[in-house]
Amino acid sequence: MTAAPRDPVAPGGTIGILGGGQLGRMLVLAAARLGLKAHVYSDTRDAPAFDVAAARTCASYDHRESLLAFAQGVDAITFEFENIPSATLVTLARQRPIRPGAAALAVTQDRLTEKDFLTGLGIATTAYAAFGTLEEAREAIARTGLPAIAKTRKFGYDGKGQWTITHANDLEAEFSCLSGAPAIMERRVNFAFECSVIAARNDGGDFVAYDPPENIHGDHILRRAIVPSPLNKDQAEKAIAITGRIAEALHYVGVLAVEFFATRDGHLLVNEIAPRVHNSGHWTLEACVVSQFEQHIRAVAGWPLGDTARHSNAVMDNLIGDEAECWQKLAGQPGALHLYGKRESRPGRKMGHITRLLPLTGERDSA
Repeated sequence: MTAAPRDPVAPGGTIGILGGGQLGRMLVLAAARLGLKAHVYSDTRDAPAFDVAAARTCASYDHRESLLAFAQGVDAITFEFENIPSATLVTLARQRPIRPGAAALAVTQDRLTEKDFLTGLGIATTAYAAFGTLEEAREAIARTGLPAIAKTRKFGYDGKGQWTITHANDLEAEFSCLSGAPAIMERRVNFAFECSVIAARNDGGDFVAYDPPENIHGDHILRRAIVPSPLNKDQAEKAIAITGRIAEALHYVGVLAVEFFATRDGHLLVNEIAPRVHNSGHWTLEACVVSQFEQHIRAVAGWPLGDTARHSNAVMDNLIGDEAECWQKLAGQPGALHLYGKRESRPGRKMGHITRLLPLTGERDSA
């Protein structure tokens, strides 16, 4: 049963955001468009979102006094990344509504819990098995087959905390990389392409979704998102329906992303759930009536969800590491340039993105 919607946060109110990275920065800007203020809480002194927020708190995520003071200054709370201690959300939830809730976050913080949740809903994933010892890892490979990917159950993103196992004799060396962390083995999928659904659900149970983009990765980092994707109409509708089932089962409020593998025989396998706005949805800033960031703020604030209509095709490219140092050249090219204000570029670090719009047609234009 869907809970009764709470009173909305009116213009002039304040949204609290846990996390100060580029997603938090873009959420702050989206809130401002709606006449809402944002208070950003981060444990990083030079967090990019601090530059644009109306209020900021720099403190650890387990500093109770700072958390309580933060909660007292906002009307509703959300987060821009997954690795928030559960105790932090327990403390804050006693003070203000948190959207999405702690239960949804808990499912997505642990890869095993997430896979079990999906299979419990009858949603297809790749074969997987948990392990904690080398012997259990061998048993896991017997279940998943090779090649496989060993992943830490927690704290992995952009390829961190995962290792490909091609041959059984690779296992011992790769197991040592886990340093004793609880892990999961997943069968490697021979997919045709990767795609995602960016969708939103509000407190009243309304659900909307954007057109699924195709996602192209390099070194485990998203390099490009393209809409439209190669999904046919039936596949796209199925992917959106699966995302709706996930959102409903989690009693989710806010924007979430569901990443899919599209197999060569036309099936869809869910790879991961991200309980937040997502890199593969950045193109919505320019190509849609309401972006994923505004959509999330609307849901968190208890407003009606916005229009997800796409008025253009789009190609979004991430700027990784020192690629953003060519900002003058990039600024002179067609497209919308977004730089995140990060002080230091590092290999593999997302420094910005650029989105090019193309005429809205039924066919994929060359990118």
